[in-house]
Amino acid sequence: MSKFQITVIGVFVIAIIGGVIAFATFKGNNGAQSQLPPITVWGTFPADKFTAYVAKINQSLSSPITINYVEKSQSLFPQDFINALARGNGPDAILIPADMLLPQLDKIQAIPYTALPQRTFMDTYINEAQMYLSSNGILAMPFVVDPLMMYWNKDTFASAGLATYPKYWDEFAALNRALTVKDQNGNIRHSAIALGDFANVANAREILGTLLLQTGNTVVARQSDGSVASALDRNTGNDPSSAISFFAQFANPSGNNYSWNRGMPNSKLAFLSGSLATYFGFASEIGDIRDKNPNLNFDVAAMPQLRNGGDRATYGRLYGLSIVRASVNQNAAFQIFSILTSQNNLATLSNMLYLPSVNSVVIAGGSNDPYMTIFDRSALIGKAWLDIDQSQSFAILGNMIGAITSGARTVDEAIRSARDQYNVAIKQALQ
Repeated sequence: MSKFQITVIGVFVIAIIGGVIAFATFKGNNGAQSQLPPITVWGTFPADKFTAYVAKINQSLSSPITINYVEKSQSLFPQDFINALARGNGPDAILIPADMLLPQLDKIQAIPYTALPQRTFMDTYINEAQMYLSSNGILAMPFVVDPLMMYWNKDTFASAGLATYPKYWDEFAALNRALTVKDQNGNIRHSAIALGDFANVANAREILGTLLLQTGNTVVARQSDGSVASALDRNTGNDPSSAISFFAQFANPSGNNYSWNRGMPNSKLAFLSGSLATYFGFASEIGDIRDKNPNLNFDVAAMPQLRNGGDRATYGRLYGLSIVRASVNQNAAFQIFSILTSQNNLATLSNMLYLPSVNSVVIAGGSNDPYMTIFDRSALIGKAWLDIDQSQSFAILGNMIGAITSGARTVDEAIRSARDQYNVAIKQALQ
């Protein structure tokens, strides 16, 4: 073993012992306004939004909280984090999406159920947050959720005599006939839907993930022995190959539903220009779409669902606050988390970000805003999976789709290959 590895292991052992001691006397703030020591948080969540939120909270606190927040890019976060831990100057907590959390599980301190009962957690937060529940406690406190939505061009639909948007995936066959326009050479000029490729389909990983989650497939799953492995080939009543085939068919030039190819522009740009009728983007994108084309007459709807069987689901990008095992401020971090994620403060955060709350009670309060109503409903059916790294899973799933659309592999062969690649990546990430 290298000196670096020995140092890292030593830090983790000391952190585990310290964590046991800290949580033996773990206490919440119970609404008290006593002065808490400052903590440092690293995350991929935007720094300007986080600091604005903390400043807003401090306006109502008699003893303001102090958080040194450091924003990190998703590509740099993993290595920077482990290097900082090895040096002994890592953060007290991290704020990252769930699909980056899996490799960090051995570096975070689960919040014991004696400090926050599992029943209380389940009653407080949206269903997607239950991915943070483990046998040892709570892996992260839910902070923000950003569900995947469907944006649709109202003028394009109206011009084709269509009064409303598709609610089910099987409606896109008829929509393609009505909305996809090709020239005399077979080149696509206007498209009903952008699917079938990862190169120029924005949020392709999350769209395909939505289709798989709707079949009941969890992409990644814990095994009976506690290990983690790919579940891409696992049939849970609705064959996942049907979802993968559905995604891929729109890039098949000889297929009836051909509507997209790699030579076309990015799907978001196509939607902004008016040449794409539907765009699958996150709720947080609504402001950007408005700003980039104020004249675009669009609306927002929930993601299409399976008409028969399956689970109602959409991909939800869920951010959570996790306590670092090596921190000497674990109790302070938990108390500050309790303030950041209180019901009233999360309602404030929802308004600030124009996103649905992770607190189900806040959502139950309702909203008069027509878009927030749709966002809230989508948050309630949001799902995701604990992933190794977004870029790695994007490449694996993208290669799978590419192998299918190019004819290099059958659907089943491509799925098995992707499963094997995923398992290798998981093993490497958890070493």
